[in-house]
Amino acid sequence: MIKIILSELDFDYELQALVNSFFSGQRSSVEVGQELTASSMKEILSEKKEKLVIGICFRMEKITIGLYCNEYFVQKEVAISGKEDWHKHEDKSAHPYRTYYKNELKRLLFLMLCDLTEDILTDAGLERRIPAWGTMTGVRPTKIPMNQLLQGKEKQEVEEQMRKWYCCTNEKLQLGLQIAIKEAALLKDISFEGGYSLYIGIPFCPTTCLYCSFPSYPYERFGYLADAYVKALKKEITAVSKECKNRKLTSIYMGGGTPTTLTAKQLEEVLTHIRQCFPTDDQYEFTVEAGRPDSITREKLAVLRKYHVERISVNPQTMQQKTLDLVGRNHTVAQTKDAFYLARELGFSNINMDLIIGLPKETTKDFADTLEQIKKLDPDSVTVHSLVIKRASRLRTVLEESGDLYEEEKKRFLQMEKMLEMAQSFAQKEGYAPYYMYRQKNSAGHYGSTGQENIGYAREGKECLYNILIMEEMQSIVALGAGASTKKYHSDRGQVSRIENVKSVTDYISRVDEMIERKRHALER
Repeated sequence: MIKIILSELDFDYELQALVNSFFSGQRSSVEVGQELTASSMKEILSEKKEKLVIGICFRMEKITIGLYCNEYFVQKEVAISGKEDWHKHEDKSAHPYRTYYKNELKRLLFLMLCDLTEDILTDAGLERRIPAWGTMTGVRPTKIPMNQLLQGKEKQEVEEQMRKWYCCTNEKLQLGLQIAIKEAALLKDISFEGGYSLYIGIPFCPTTCLYCSFPSYPYERFGYLADAYVKALKKEITAVSKECKNRKLTSIYMGGGTPTTLTAKQLEEVLTHIRQCFPTDDQYEFTVEAGRPDSITREKLAVLRKYHVERISVNPQTMQQKTLDLVGRNHTVAQTKDAFYLARELGFSNINMDLIIGLPKETTKDFADTLEQIKKLDPDSVTVHSLVIKRASRLRTVLEESGDLYEEEKKRFLQMEKMLEMAQSFAQKEGYAPYYMYRQKNSAGHYGSTGQENIGYAREGKECLYNILIMEEMQSIVALGAGASTKKYHSDRGQVSRIENVKSVTDYISRVDEMIERKRHALER
């Protein structure tokens, strides 16, 4: 157990996330208390409940941090330039001084945790892993450099600032910068304040995968609700199109679930309504997450082509049949290939394929074979996801019940590092460039949770703008359907506010008018 004691309750989430990134598998707690001395820390440790005590004191012009671990005590402080006691302000979250203060605080803590010797940690029973992303514990490590580039800063200036403030490895720094430069180039002509993107959620799937934490309803069991769901969704589409009639539509993304779980008739009904409600003369990007190969048919693909959907996903996750069977994908490798070739036959020239590294019992040899099979298919983009065992997944329950969660995570993490390297090498050789990236959150207990990422690779001109916009939060994303979360972008403060739809399909159908009113009220402000 690791105890973090703060002089006041602020930055608690960020500081705990940083500590957890060093000591994955260890429980940590945060509480508010008085400034700690060596003797008071020793007293806490003497109860033999904690392996490490961290005391952090906030002052107007100084931060003091003390660490006590197995009779070892160290205390350091950093002077903060600035005269205003900003953290006493009523609305300190919006204060411009806050980010500077937070960065100094996290950097000092990071360096102190790095300085702890292996002897000290071993004697205390702690296993440390220095996070490759340094102090960057958030989901969007490219957001900061991309914003700076869009503001006109030179690459060298951004690189120096990132190195100074965030302590990430050179490898991660260069990866983040490469993606940020790509994103900035793709978004330079996009209207952030006056534009918006549209997400349409279809919460049905053929089956629920073992690792899935998203709300999804197996069609075989819940398909009887699909017609009513489509009717409610059309109503929400109509309402949103009226609210957004004076804004420019950048992209539409239909996800889920698996949209192609719907019948061809139901799918056409939705797409017809979209084209009726939104101007067809606008040049907006249109993606449909076809996803599961066992949901793809010639008839459904023909419907997508008819309504000018230019980008689709055919997602194998892996090309290893043993793994597909294990995680409940319920489709075959042959079906993946057949669906892909069928899409090409019908004229789709922008096909993405999703892969997941770290699936149960998969080895680097298995992943190498998957990459070789993907190479032969030659998709236009490949998205590589790092598996995180989320709280809501059945896989987490299985591992917790077996008592293997942490050890399984640790073993997978070491393999996943190699798999990420393999994916990057594959992408480079095959002409794909990374264009967006994010990391997972809400992965309590995840070994090395801040060290691995999800990366989208694409050939030139085949990138997905929606993927960048949803990650970097620089434009409003209006989200429709059960479980959808609208993100309204506030350009004046560079922040987003969220408007949530209910997750349950039956609740969404019966309460769609309420969902519409929530959005109307939020969007008109």
